[in-house]
Amino acid sequence: MAFLDALLNGLTLGGMYALVAMGLTLQYGVARIMNLSYGEFLIAAAFSAYWLFQVQAINPLLALLLVVPVAFGANWLIYQIMLHPLVRRSRDRGELEVNSILATFGLLFVIQGLVLLIFGSNYFSYTYISNVFMIAGSPIAADRLLAVGVAVVLGTALYLLLVRTRPGTALRAVSVDPRAAQLAGIDVRAASAMAFALGGGMVAASGVLVSMFTTFNASMGVVFTMKALIVVIMGGAGHLLGALAAGLTLGLVESFVAVYVAPGLTLAATFALFLIVLLIRPTGMMGRAGA
Repeated sequence: MAFLDALLNGLTLGGMYALVAMGLTLQYGVARIMNLSYGEFLIAAAFSAYWLFQVQAINPLLALLLVVPVAFGANWLIYQIMLHPLVRRSRDRGELEVNSILATFGLLFVIQGLVLLIFGSNYFSYTYISNVFMIAGSPIAADRLLAVGVAVVLGTALYLLLVRTRPGTALRAVSVDPRAAQLAGIDVRAASAMAFALGGGMVAASGVLVSMFTTFNASMGVVFTMKALIVVIMGGAGHLLGALAAGLTLGLVESFVAVYVAPGLTLAATFALFLIVLLIRPTGMMGRAGA
């Protein structure tokens, strides 16, 4: 029974890790922006869902329809106003990564400060669905199951957008080679802004879903940024299926370590797995050689 509990918990945890990382892999893989403020957008979305549910009586699934478009628009504006000037000024990809790290590191504190000003430093949570389902004799909370189900739908929709539509093909072309994409007539600036905005929308959706089953506060964004970075690098920058595989692997490892070894060693297991993958596959589990 403990094995099945660990397996189910690992799959649900890994599914959420994968969804959280998908937005960052778009931002980094296409727009070439290493966004250190990524987790703060997740926390801001979680607090937005909390406020909408507690004050306006809007359930989290409907909150997705409000929070995600706002996050999409905000991230599009951030790219156009703050980040694109860095892209123009940077002479190569390495310089752009350094500049974007510094810029988004500052943005991290701006967003975190605003959330602290509005909500304070206390921990928050709410109960949306309190039912518990039994799967093969193992209990799993309905709110967590619902969150993972919505995450699967969103992740599938994003994947189909990228592989089955012309705008998605343009984003993938920019991810592979921006200069060649520009020669093919693709507006690289527009594609990068779209990728960054899509990533912001995805992380906002993750924040709403995470708020349904976990406790959070204004200072937790860095935790989600760290996990997302680990998943993106493990899976291969810009590779959605890599993010899925890495997220599920990380979730399963953390769950089994917590059950069979010690809960306090999950973070150590996370970094050990990260180092092992990098030693075996420096470009990630599904990364391109020379990426």
